[in-house]
Amino acid sequence: MKTKQELDRRSFLKASIVAGGALVLGLNIPGVSRAEERFGVTSEPAADFSPNAFIKIAKDGKVTVVVGQSEMGQGVMTSLPMIVADELEVDWANVSFAHGPADKAFFNPAMGMQGTGGSSSVKGFFAPLRKAAAQVREMLISAAAASWNVPADTCIAENGRVIHTATKRSAAYGELLEAAAKITPADKPKLKDPKDFKYIGKAVKRLDSPSKVNGSATFGIDVKVPGMLYAIILRSPVIGGTVKSIDDTAAKAVKGVTHVVSLGYGVGVIADSFVAARKGRSALKVTWEEGPMAAVSSETIMKSFVDAEASKKGLEAKKIGDVAAGRSKAAKVLDAVYYAPFLAHATMEPMNFTADVRSDSAEVWGGVQAQMLVQGTVAKTAGVPVEKVKVNTTMLGGGFGRRFEMDYVIDATLLSKAAGKPVKVVWTREDDMQNDVYRPAVYNKLSAGIDAAGKPVFWHHRLATDAIMARAGKAFGFNLKDDQLDSSSFEGAHELEYKIPNFQCDWIRVDTGIPVGFWRSVGSSHTAFSVECFMDELAALAGKDPLEYRLSLLEENSRHAGVLRLAAEKAGWGKKLPPGSGRGIAVAESFGSYVAQVAEVSVGSDGKVKVDRVVCAADCGQIVNPDTVAAQMEGSVVYGLSAALYGEITIKNGRVVQTNFNNYKPLRMNEMPKVEVHLVTSSAPHGGVGEPGTPPIAPAVVNAIFAATGKRVRSLPIRTDELKKS
Repeated sequence: MKTKQELDRRSFLKASIVAGGALVLGLNIPGVSRAEERFGVTSEPAADFSPNAFIKIAKDGKVTVVVGQSEMGQGVMTSLPMIVADELEVDWANVSFAHGPADKAFFNPAMGMQGTGGSSSVKGFFAPLRKAAAQVREMLISAAAASWNVPADTCIAENGRVIHTATKRSAAYGELLEAAAKITPADKPKLKDPKDFKYIGKAVKRLDSPSKVNGSATFGIDVKVPGMLYAIILRSPVIGGTVKSIDDTAAKAVKGVTHVVSLGYGVGVIADSFVAARKGRSALKVTWEEGPMAAVSSETIMKSFVDAEASKKGLEAKKIGDVAAGRSKAAKVLDAVYYAPFLAHATMEPMNFTADVRSDSAEVWGGVQAQMLVQGTVAKTAGVPVEKVKVNTTMLGGGFGRRFEMDYVIDATLLSKAAGKPVKVVWTREDDMQNDVYRPAVYNKLSAGIDAAGKPVFWHHRLATDAIMARAGKAFGFNLKDDQLDSSSFEGAHELEYKIPNFQCDWIRVDTGIPVGFWRSVGSSHTAFSVECFMDELAALAGKDPLEYRLSLLEENSRHAGVLRLAAEKAGWGKKLPPGSGRGIAVAESFGSYVAQVAEVSVGSDGKVKVDRVVCAADCGQIVNPDTVAAQMEGSVVYGLSAALYGEITIKNGRVVQTNFNNYKPLRMNEMPKVEVHLVTSSAPHGGVGEPGTPPIAPAVVNAIFAATGKRVRSLPIRTDELKKS
């Protein structure tokens, strides 16, 4: 039975009308309104040819690709236009992009909503964009052929022109727009043969880079609206705390402060400048109702994990064979506990949002990952019709799942409504760090056994952690029940590629009270650590090389094995390293992509770990822009290394201890290892790119530490004290 979130991958475009003077193609995706209903009908020709929601061709031949996805560094404003440019047959120099509005026309088929996440942009839009562009190309060819009174199949499209092959007559796309607008698009246009791709699969310079380099790109923090005020919010220092009483006398006395607004969860200070708003916040005197979380600490949370794992059966995520029977046949048994901490997103651009709420409408600006969710949230919060909310998407200074959340959107909407003017809410780094929606902490109990030949005979993995969907799912109309599995909390642990005859994975839900959400690579961000490190331990127990042991448990031609071999070959697996250095390997599949990484590390006598080199092999299926893929793998390594070496959010008396990059440290430039990325050429379906490079790096580094020191790391972040030479 299909849920509301599921979409059929039907034909993308169906009918044509002339709307606003341009040809608009309706959408045949469930729940998507027809173009006629959205735009109305007129017969007057337009200056630009806009045959669908994605493509606009100007009379000078310039092509604008309207992208409904969000650009947060992953290159979507280049990869999606590349797909259109290739199928439309236009010169890349004449292609640009524009952000699309909140609209069902931009539903991501891979997500079932208009959203950017799950490494799904290319996966979701590759086929629809190819089809849309092919339809437009054929419409232009038909228009030219009709004007020359020749069969359409005697004409070709090339570099923004239609050419009659026999006579060499040609016409630029810009000359054909009015005639093309009168042509009904083919339901099944002929797509290019992949061997003829000019851009897809080739390294293409990003369209968004120049504006980011020269500073003209607009991020949420850059938004300026006439008459705009600035706001900052004082939030409860205790998670979940609420306002008990406010003394705002001193705050209102600060020059420039215009409003002090109680929001229940905090107090907003609005002023004519950010500096004034921040001064006003500092002058506030608020008494808080701290609530039950005031008694919670990292220690009590850990105890809840340990107790739950020991006393609760949990929910069965996957079972193969009989673990108990396998244990009885084991020659050797290994038990281990692995722990991964809460993590903040720490986007380089802290949360911010601008809203202009009027009596019957609203317009908003900011970096978001789910435009229509924003539109609905603003409408509900402001009390205006959803169709009267205009969402302007800016560039995102980092997302990683954080900008799926609506807290900062609600902030700006409420304060603009209270002020009656446009208001930009800005979070400081400390606000951002201490009021995040965190990657869940996870307690893992693993047990496995091997036979006399070293082959695993059973594997039992029990995870105790929060349920991400218990909170996040509500935004999508989904309420997680106590007896329902939340795969986002344990993905990567229950579907192992390794051949193990008796296998079981159990998920034990523990409600810690800490708000948790989607963090880059979600469940795989922590399950790869526990699974791949434990696999290394099993290899050592069997007296086998870690690479060869993995390969012996995989199908010969599996994609897992392919990336393992490639990474190992390029890294020089087996070659001798200096004393105190070691190599470690790990592999993980997430979001349809397969990534193996080899880390070379050196460990000093003081226990300090230096990652010297990382070799990454990735099989992401068919690749659109290899430069983007390589960049995302490199970025994933940085992100994952920061978490492995330093990342940890701790709780004391219900308060987040970490405040800024001084005590939530990212990898510094001088610590950056050499990273080599090797991509597998493949015609397999598109996998993700933005997230799959993160999961393998922590286990690769930890396994390398063992190779260098003989010491196992089972808890993150890596502790220098535990690795010091005694």
